[in-house]
Amino acid sequence: MAEIEKKTTKKKKVMVAIDANECSHYALEWALENLTDHVTAIPLTLFTVRSISDINYIYAATHGSVAPELIKSVQEQQSKLAAALLERAKDICSGRGVIAETMNQVGDPKEAICEAVEKLKVELLVLGNQGKGTLKRTFLGSVSNYCVQHANCPVLVVKKPA
Repeated sequence: MAEIEKKTTKKKKVMVAIDANECSHYALEWALENLTDHVTAIPLTLFTVRSISDINYIYAATHGSVAPELIKSVQEQQSKLAAALLERAKDICSGRGVIAETMNQVGDPKEAICEAVEKLKVELLVLGNQGKGTLKRTFLGSVSNYCVQHANCPVLVVKKPA
């Protein structure tokens, strides 16, 4: 009688970067659908970045003479939005029986994601592709392109079907 060799799949630490764009939520859903049995460690890390660009725009628009209360208000609003965004993503995970931990930072999204990958020793980064056109990608940059080039782990970019 031949013995059947059991395949063991090593669980990997996976991080899904989330933002307000529906493409990132599609990427989370895709990862939960397709990767859970194979590579998702418990807990899955959900990560979002509160961009400093909103604050920079306010400073630029007011030529640096902005009321501190306005800056504080914008930062509080960003914190609330980030918390709600992560809570929604965590609920999606729990609906699939996946435990998720959440993390958010302030900074440039592409740099903050790559720094978190290194700090947390992430083994797979999952990102949604926003599908920016060439012109927007040229001027605004692409977080997914940056992460593919700079993250210290494999990067899975999930593109939402048209």
